Amino acid sequence: MSEDPALLHDEAAGVLTLTLNRPRRKNAITRELWRALADAFTQIAETDTIRAVVLTGADGNFCSGADISEAEGMDEFPDPGEEMRAINAVVRQLHELPVPTIAKVRGVAAGAGWNLALGCDLVAAAEDARFCQIFTRRALSPDCGGSWLLPRLVGLQQAKRLTLLADTIGAAEAHSLGLVTWVRPEESIDSFVAGVAGRLAAGPPRALALTKELMNEGADRTLPEALEGEMRAQTANLSGSDVLEAFAAFAQKRDPVFTGGSWGTGG
Repeated sequence: MSEDPALLHDEAAGVLTLTLNRPRRKNAITRELWRALADAFTQIAETDTIRAVVLTGADGNFCSGADISEAEGMDEFPDPGEEMRAINAVVRQLHELPVPTIAKVRGVAAGAGWNLALGCDLVAAAEDARFCQIFTRRALSPDCGGSWLLPRLVGLQQAKRLTLLADTIGAAEAHSLGLVTWVRPEESIDSFVAGVAGRLAAGPPRALALTKELMNEGADRTLPEALEGEMRAQTANLSGSDVLEAFAAFAQKRDPVFTGGSWGTGG
């Protein structure tokens, strides 16, 4: 009997849920799972039927980080630079996806697992979730975008505290630091995330993609650069059909039905 796939896909009503599926290892990430994520992100970027993505883990945990058992019995790591380039490519794919992403976190989110969650646009955590930048406990430094994300989210001093000491923090503290968007009871987190994902999936895809792009770029831009980017994005929005639909729905006192129109053609 074949083993279950390391990454589960479940698509419904425009929402794709990706579930890291290695519960015996608290969903620790292997090379196989990195490749599966890369393939999934490529698929998402190439289709217009997926309007929102939920990233989560199986069996009560999000992800305990990289599976270091893959290195057991090895005298040295085979070309660590090549391995990190492959991982970095997946992290960039997640960051640059044109659809909104939500991390749904239960249990542990550590190391690369926590940074994958932070790489999503929004993070919903169950009350029992716990987070750790575990890298220095393994004689490593942060990867998967942690060194870029953390200072921007919590400031330099708190980022150093989390990474140098590798403290484990709970969902409430993560929320107070701005590392978690929402904290919800375990029994209601599924329905809560489904509701948020449904709202995003029903939204105007072009405007959401461009808004996400502007937010991601804004942290590193001057105000003139940001204004230029906003002009380009708004021009693209106004060339599509969703703006007309939004205005018509407002005038007719109904909910809009967004399709994304035809990018750059005024569709």
